[in-house]
Amino acid sequence: MLEVKGLYKTFNPGSVNEKKALCGIDLTLNEGDFVTVIGGNGAGKSTMLNMIAGVYPVDSGTITIDGVNVTKLSEHRRAKYIGRVFQDPRMGTASDMWLEENLAIANRRGKFRGLRWAISGKERKEFKEMLAKLDLGLESRLTTKVGLLSGGQRQAVTLLMAVMNQPKLLLLDEHTAALDPKTAKNVLELSDKFIEENHLTALMVTHNMRDAIAHGNRLIMMNEGKIILDVSGEEKKKLTVEELLEEFAKLSGSEFANDRALLAN
Repeated sequence: MLEVKGLYKTFNPGSVNEKKALCGIDLTLNEGDFVTVIGGNGAGKSTMLNMIAGVYPVDSGTITIDGVNVTKLSEHRRAKYIGRVFQDPRMGTASDMWLEENLAIANRRGKFRGLRWAISGKERKEFKEMLAKLDLGLESRLTTKVGLLSGGQRQAVTLLMAVMNQPKLLLLDEHTAALDPKTAKNVLELSDKFIEENHLTALMVTHNMRDAIAHGNRLIMMNEGKIILDVSGEEKKKLTVEELLEEFAKLSGSEFANDRALLAN
């Protein structure tokens, strides 16, 4: 479902601020894979997600989604293949629009829209059924402005919007980092539920090692723009945070440098 080959990216090349963010990334996700990504500060985790999403042009390498080479496609042209949830709950929704209007935009993403804008009764019924799955009481608040929702409610809605058209690839970019622990746990549980129910292929960047181990069927660890560890199946299930830290030190030759990750564990 996703094939990344020889991906390189350097920011500010030839200047004093030159930063080699990705150094020849090779990564393949099969249909239904749910891969968590962990790494220290500046490891290249979010850069890799942004490259896949089309935020930055590649220096070299190719990105293929479901057999389609999207390497040279702009971000908005890739959007029909990708669902994405950002770290900031405000980024995936329009604050001044009603909840039902946000859902309608997501529902029509990548489809021919014609001249009709009005939300039909059939759509409202579908939206209520979808929102009921969140178990947050939002099914009765279709005409509430999204900006009035809590961060957790908003992130849950963003997640729903990202998966409602069953994207080829779901990108979760530290999507619980800005939430309190209880809300983060609820959003992660919803993520698991939607990914499993819709048999989605997903890539989740997280700063929390426990979450990286507990969720998904595969874990990759990055360091200095490279993938240094790739574990799946029973090997992943048996991992502990301590073992993951030891593995990182052994493979990278340095201690794991991410304060948020260490505090979260």
